[in-house]
Amino acid sequence: MAETETRTRTGATTTRTAVRLEAVTKDFGTVRAVDAVDLTVREGEFFSLLGPSGSGKTTLLRLIAGFEQPTAGRIELAGEDVTATPPNRRDAHTVFQDYALFPHMSVEQNAAYALTVRGVRKAERLARAREALTTVRLDGFATRRPAELSGGQRQRVALARALVDRPAVLLLDEPLGALDLALRQEMQTELKELQRTTGITFLLVTHDQDEALTMSDRIAVVRDGRIEQTGPPVEVYERPATAFVAGFVGTTNLLRGEAAVRVVGRPGTYSIRPERILLTDPAEPPAEAAASSDGRRTVTGRVTDIVHAGAHTRFTIALPHGDRLTVLRQNLTGLPQSARRDGEIGLSWDEKDAFPVPS
Repeated sequence: MAETETRTRTGATTTRTAVRLEAVTKDFGTVRAVDAVDLTVREGEFFSLLGPSGSGKTTLLRLIAGFEQPTAGRIELAGEDVTATPPNRRDAHTVFQDYALFPHMSVEQNAAYALTVRGVRKAERLARAREALTTVRLDGFATRRPAELSGGQRQRVALARALVDRPAVLLLDEPLGALDLALRQEMQTELKELQRTTGITFLLVTHDQDEALTMSDRIAVVRDGRIEQTGPPVEVYERPATAFVAGFVGTTNLLRGEAAVRVVGRPGTYSIRPERILLTDPAEPPAEAAASSDGRRTVTGRVTDIVHAGAHTRFTIALPHGDRLTVLRQNLTGLPQSARRDGEIGLSWDEKDAFPVPS
């Protein structure tokens, strides 16, 4: 598999491989959870496996960690074949969603646990535990117990425990899933900064599209045990490789067949992101989608639903012949007068924003 240079969020350019999967397959009885997956994660990347529940992303993480053995294929860490290597001998640590902290231990003891198991001298392990706690901004919490901490603080203890042994790869299994929205967004920022600071390769498993898009250098979209597309967040969002990726990563208007001909003006399958469509007051706009001289398409529709979601408003617009489009509009200025339920509204978008998607 050819290597190409990648610039990570730390600003470094690297071609060295941290994780490589070659034709990795995992069967559970008659169920194929992972199907001949090839994957390369480069050193120093913040890489995310994104997919719905049951897509196989957590199984992939467990295979990399060594908690599961592949039915077929090869797994490498830093160029070394670790396919048959047990978890405790792999240079990778895992942070789980439930954190798995020991309630009877202090924060410092939890952070030092991996070093305690390895028999590291007390003075050294405590010094390294304190260093890890300082890295995650918990240096003043060493003597507390997990029950005395907030959800975000417990998550940081779990991170410190994983970082104390200075692994080459940190595996994160939906670590923010149990947090509320505000705390989850705060921890996303902290995780990104932590990855920049340490330079450790982060491999995150998540079903949260916003989480993957905002945190990652690259994303692999997983479906039915296979990888549908791998690339930087902007590429995956703006140029989806399949209809599944277009529909799963963010919100889109997916138009096929006759609907594509009516709305886009040509046959095929197309994705139009809702934020790319403008709402206007209809001044004798066309009843059928039509191209204009400035490379835009316009059409009239009827507003069937309006959902206010804080920073933006989502509109559902019924077009002639029963086609529907979703439109997202940031709440920066007032809406057109016709942007009301059952109102006639004009729609406009750049023809280039109808991105062709392979069927």
